Amino acid sequence: MNDMWTGAKVRLRGVEPEDWKGFRDLARNTVDARAADQVEPPRSDESYRSWTADRAGRPPGGEAFRLVIEALAERVFAGSVTVGETDNRAGRFRTGIEVSRDHRGKGYATEATELILTYMFGEQRLNKCEVEVHAFNEASLALYRRLGFVEEGRLRQHEYFAGGYHDSVLLGITADEFWATRGRPSVR
Repeated sequence: MNDMWTGAKVRLRGVEPEDWKGFRDLARNTVDARAADQVEPPRSDESYRSWTADRAGRPPGGEAFRLVIEALAERVFAGSVTVGETDNRAGRFRTGIEVSRDHRGKGYATEATELILTYMFGEQRLNKCEVEVHAFNEASLALYRRLGFVEEGRLRQHEYFAGGYHDSVLLGITADEFWATRGRPSVR
């Protein structure tokens, strides 16, 4: 395709107001919510509608943004990818990803992360992407390592939830490391 936001399996797109059910369903799975961040008290459907409508109305891009991962085969919400903590002076940013349970194991997280890295390294001229993953989240650790991220450190007993303290693993990938295994995209 001639669209840098579309891969073979997924398309990254802006948040639309009707995506509220997808975001609600991601948050309702408390096991997954804990693996990504923290469990929050239940919210009303209206709260999700309002939150999603607010994000849908925001201008695209900037130093922090969220995109929906749309499964191309079904044209449905499959998750989201975020960019944040962008430091243009230092040339680095953070990213994170959530994929709904029924869309896992299909390569969506890999492709969505590659699309966002291609944009941030190739269009925004940033040099390094960092992620922070709970040490027990083996699926996310495997995803990022498979993509070429390197473990840079571990924050011991850094987060508290589920009755105990948990380590956070810091991983990073530079633009040169990313392009070395994929080749830079051509300009046409």
